[in-house]
Amino acid sequence: MDSKKVLIIEDEKAISDIIKFNLKKEGFEVDFAYDGQEGLGKALNTQPDLILLDVMLPSMDGFQVCKRVREGSTVPIIMLTAKEEEVDKVLGLELGADDYITKPFGMRELIARIKANLRRIELVSGAANDPSNILNFGNLEIDMNRYEVRKSDQVLELTLREFELLKYLAERENKVFSREQLLEEVWGYEYYGDIRTVDVTVRRLREKLEDDSSTPKYIMTKRGIGYYFRRP
Repeated sequence: MDSKKVLIIEDEKAISDIIKFNLKKEGFEVDFAYDGQEGLGKALNTQPDLILLDVMLPSMDGFQVCKRVREGSTVPIIMLTAKEEEVDKVLGLELGADDYITKPFGMRELIARIKANLRRIELVSGAANDPSNILNFGNLEIDMNRYEVRKSDQVLELTLREFELLKYLAERENKVFSREQLLEEVWGYEYYGDIRTVDVTVRRLREKLEDDSSTPKYIMTKRGIGYYFRRP
């Protein structure tokens, strides 16, 4: 993997400096910002490979930054949340964050999360060279060459995580997966049992994919077990 640039948007300088020091030891290029407005500018203009984004920031909070970045970019975003603020995790995912990690966190865990998210980008780039990488389900088309999902010839705006979850389920249609299995297979590492991550991502995906998200036709729920993809 070539050297990747990580943008740290964190107002606590001590935390930012520790993260920066450890990431540089791992061979990453690092940029940083101490408030939301500056961080948003760098996120939009310097093309980082991944963003570490604190929730509580001066001038513009992390949720606003995440929402603005997601309007025009699929760059992986890992939210840094306070341990007691469970709502922060769900809201961050609703706004398009790919991942979150709660404070205080260990550097080994943080670096593992960063590498896992960057590996996903590498895998997507490799898939784009495969001319047969298109799945068709009636008026729904999942195109790994262009990293697009089209429904009735209209491109759906999915985040990287939403695309990967849909792709994983669609390639294994009618097979039921538990939330824990999806966390391991799609997210790529253990999430310490926080299965709401899957539920939130499924809900957001259904809102974009289904004609009526309350009566889904593609992503189905197997009560008490998990989710599966069904060809309409």
